[in-house]
Formats: sequence, C-alpha cells, structure tokens
Amino acid sequence: MGLTLPILETAPPTEIAGEERLRDSHGRYITDLRLSVTDRCNYRCVYCRTGNDGAQYSELPLEEYARLLRIFVSLGIEKIRLTGGEPLLRAGLLDLIRETATLRSPFTTEPLDIALTTNGHLLAPMAQDLKDAGLSRITISMDAVDAETFARITRVPGSFERVQAGIRAAQKAGLGPIKINCVLLRGFNEGQIEAFAEFSRREGVIVRFIEFMPLEEDRTWTPETVVPMAEIVARLNNVRPLVALPPNNPSETARRFTFDDGLGEIGIIAPVSQPFCGHCSRVRLTSDGKVRTCLFSQFDHDLIGPMRRGANDVELRSRIRSMIERKEARHHIGEPEFLKPSRSMVHIGG
Repeated sequence: MGLTLPILETAPPTEIAGEERLRDSHGRYITDLRLSVTDRCNYRCVYCRTGNDGAQYSELPLEEYARLLRIFVSLGIEKIRLTGGEPLLRAGLLDLIRETATLRSPFTTEPLDIALTTNGHLLAPMAQDLKDAGLSRITISMDAVDAETFARITRVPGSFERVQAGIRAAQKAGLGPIKINCVLLRGFNEGQIEAFAEFSRREGVIVRFIEFMPLEEDRTWTPETVVPMAEIVARLNNVRPLVALPPNNPSETARRFTFDDGLGEIGIIAPVSQPFCGHCSRVRLTSDGKVRTCLFSQFDHDLIGPMRRGANDVELRSRIRSMIERKEARHHIGEPEFLKPSRSMVHIGG
C-alpha cells in the first residue's frame, strides 16, 4: 500500500518569484540531502556502536519524511541519500522511495538522484524491489574482504556471506555503479587495503576508503587510530601504480583513482587529513526530524517541531533557508578547540 500524503502546498507567486536554490553564507549551493529513516541498526560496528543493546530509537512516520523531502526538493535538492542506522530495517521504505521518485527540483530538468547506503545484510532479497521503486544507486558498507575480520568489526558472526550475496543482487538489479565503503581503523582492518584493491578489480565495484572520524558511541577515536590518505595511496601503489581520475563534480567527497591498466576504481574520503569542506553541498536530516548543517555540528535545528505545530510549507521553506544560511564553514578536527558532536554517527545518519 502506498503512502497517503498531503498535497504539497504552493506558495503565492509573489513569494517564490525569483527564488534561488539553497545557498549558505559561504556561497556554497546545497544540493545534497542525507535523510536517516531510522537510527536502528542490526550491526554493532566497533567504529560506531557501543555493542550494547537497550538503546532508545527514533523514527518519524513516513508521511512526515515525505513532506519534508518535498519541501527540500522544492528548494533545489537534487540528490537524496537514504541512510540510517540501517535503512532496510524500516518498514514502508519502498513506498517512500516510490513517492520520492515522483519529485522534481524546479532548478533542473534532471530526475532526482536517489541513493541508499546499507550494510547489505538484508539487501539480497530486496535489491530488485528497490530498483523497481525508483532507487538509482546503492552503497554498501563493508569493512573487510574476509569473514573473520568482518565479524570482528561488525560483531555479527556469519553475516559476511549475506553481504556478498547483497552485492551480487544489487549488480544484477542494475543499482550501479556499486560503491563499497570501508572505514579504515588502525588495529582492525588496515591490512585489508591491498585485498580491497583486488576486490574492486575482480568484482567491478568502486571501493572507497574512509578515514575514521570521531563519531563513535564509545568515544575511542584518537589521531593514532586514523589511517591517513597518504598511507592508503602508498599501499595501493604497491598493488599497481595508481592513476588519478577527475572528480565527477566539484563537491565530490572522494579523491578518485584507477590503476595503470584501467581496471578497478578506488575512492579515498579523507575528512581528517585532507578536509573538503570548501566544496560541501550537503545537509542532513536525522531520523527524529532535526537538520544538521555539518556532520560535526554541536547542535541540531528542529524542523519536525514547527511542522507538527502547524507551520505551512512556505514557513518551513523559510526556516530551512535560515538554517542553511548558518551552515558552518568547516569542521575543526585536529584543532585544539575541536569538540566531538553530541550525537554519534548512527544517530546522525550515515
């Protein structure tokens, strides 16, 4: 059964005439929205969760997410990534994707780019349905290419084979190019770098290494746990010589590489050692309806509260513009004044 949604309110012409797409005070256009549909997760990854059960979870009714998505798209959002927690745990997800696929930004003739990030555990039986609902692409979080290391990181034994099946199902469904995200954590999986390079070359997927960021529940992050981009590049060059690739767009977070024979693609996302804040085009909406203008923000902007108190779409658009206007210029990781966010990654949205 599909969602029952309110009709999107239309502002009077005098209020939208000459309206520009979202832009912050630093001149950056905001075109990418990351929406967390749940902060539940069936994994307990060491760089994210405490490993303890009993957490309290937050989810909005899908109709409320759908209304907020419509408003963001009306302001110029062109790319939507559905995240969690683990988004495939969310009942009704396919309905939300179908509704989202009907939206169009008024600032482009292109359809929305709708992507999803998943740990892959539940993906295999859902891949074709996700594609049929309107999903464009998929990213799978996978932090090792052998079952033993994978189980050590996720703390879920026996799940590695399910993720492999999910990758194959996503490829068959046409949810490509498939991206595999690997968070590198010294002492756990830095020895997997070369094996991931071979995995990319063999399986025809894009592997992206991500520097470990201070967003974990256990608060165990230190600079020494980070495997920096320079080290990753050096180790990849031991497999075959790397060749740099141009970015797909100016706000792309990953530095892209292939090997000298053109086989395989590697991305390196290095927010710690080589920040890319100057081209940031992202904003996040948490599973409980809060806007975060930076992953490392110290506070949230409440959007669901005013909406439930009766704010109309014109008022909500104005509120969002005000939030984006105050978007931070950059994060301060590694600087003396840096403070870890009050929320961990699983509660912000990956």
